[in-house]
Order: sequence, then C-alpha cells, then structure tokens
Amino acid sequence: MPKTAIYDMSNNKVGDIELSDDIFAVEINEGLVHQALVMQLASQRLGTHSTKTRGDVRGGGKKPWRQKGTGRARAGSRRSPLWRGGGTIFGPHPRKYAFTMPRKQRRLALKCVLTDKLNEGNLIVLDDLNFAEPKTKNFVAFQKTFGVDNCKSLFITAELIENVSRSSNNLQNAKAIAALQLNVFDILHSDKLFLTKDAVAKIEEVYV
Repeated sequence: MPKTAIYDMSNNKVGDIELSDDIFAVEINEGLVHQALVMQLASQRLGTHSTKTRGDVRGGGKKPWRQKGTGRARAGSRRSPLWRGGGTIFGPHPRKYAFTMPRKQRRLALKCVLTDKLNEGNLIVLDDLNFAEPKTKNFVAFQKTFGVDNCKSLFITAELIENVSRSSNNLQNAKAIAALQLNVFDILHSDKLFLTKDAVAKIEEVYV
C-alpha cells in the first residue's frame, strides 16, 4: 500500500497514512482518462447553435424569372443556398453533445488521475482544513504556507465546508470541493491536490 505523510495547516508533518492500492496504485490508462475528460467537457456544451435552411429563410415564394429564354441559369427561389441571403447547406442545428460511459470506467479514470498525482508527488494529505471565518486572506496565507499560491490547487474535504469554500471563491488558482464532487477535469486542471484525512476515508469508502 502506498504511504504518504500527513500535514497540518502549518505545513508540519503530524503522521503518516496508508492509501488504498485499489485507488492510489492502479495501472494508469491514458486512453480511458482522455475519454472520461471528453465526456465531462461534452456534457457542459450547450449545443444551442443553429442555422436556417432554405425552408426556414423568409421569402422566396415567387420564381425569380421564367424557366427558359432568359439566357440565365434556372432558378426556382431567391432563398436558394447558392444565393446571397439564402439558406445554409448542412449548417449546425441544436443538439446534445453529452454521452455516457460505464460507471466502472468512470471510476477507474478517477483512480488513474489520483494515482498519477500521487506518483508525481503532487498529492498532499492534510490532517484537517477549516477556517474560523470565511476570509480570502486566510486562504491565501494558507496557500503560501505550502508554497502553492502561484499554482492551481484543488482542495478536497469529506463534506463541503462553507468557510473553506467561501474563502477560496475569489481565487482563480484555488478550488474547494467535497469528496463526492470528485471529477477528472478538476484533478487534471490542478497542479497540486490537497486531500483531508477524512476525504481520503470518504473516497476509499465510496470507490473501493
């Protein structure tokens, strides 16, 4: 079982923790991680783009000129896609981009990115994470303690803690989520991953 240190909010080592092999020591499948990431991003697309075909454009009821004898090409409508102001050929229409993956695959993708963060030394386990009051400067001071104030960090607690969440809301390089909100995009998008001891227990309870 992989073993890593536990730190308090002052960046002092207070112990060690053994992590589950089933979550933090799996074989990394890059193709599966990519598929899970694409799935998450695709589900966020609105898909509201739309164009008008020749049947949707206003006008064009009258034949522009007679069929024969003018020397010009035949034309049946001013709203032909060949004409300026006409309809669009094969243009985009509203659609859903979302697709799904089997639950086992989604969970394995999460385990892969967690394993990768641990292998790279970018996963830090905290004894606890909370603030007496929701203040951004308190969160910034905490980041500076770990030297992550200039990089993107993801902070995961067992349950969403209001003071932590509100303290980090104004920071572009920090995000706080609950363990059950864990997702591939946020983990990959962060340089450092912080997990509380309780969050590790929660993740192992749910995903093992």
